[in-house]
Amino acid sequence: MYKLLHFQSKTTRPRPVYLWNVLDVQKWLRRHCSDYYQLYYELFLHHDITGKTLLRINENSLRRIGIDNEQHRMDIWREIIKLHLKTDMLELKDIERRDNMMNFDRNM
Repeated sequence: MYKLLHFQSKTTRPRPVYLWNVLDVQKWLRRHCSDYYQLYYELFLHHDITGKTLLRINENSLRRIGIDNEQHRMDIWREIIKLHLKTDMLELKDIERRDNMMNFDRNM
């Protein structure tokens, strides 16, 4: 039983970013952009930034929602890019896993 639970916890993933709601984005902002959270969390709330929106944001979008300080925009944008890369890597792993399972099934 322990091994099964241990295995499941290793394979369980957090909810995909594109399914995040506004509160999930707030948690991400607080955790990954903590220096700027107090300054900008209301902007993210006001503009209803969800995970799907967050993945489409660029530096100009950050300026348009009201983040005027260039250094702050660059730092937040860097964290968004890192999140995007992490999301892409997880999706690639899922694709590889599915392909491996399909190949395994064909060989059986």
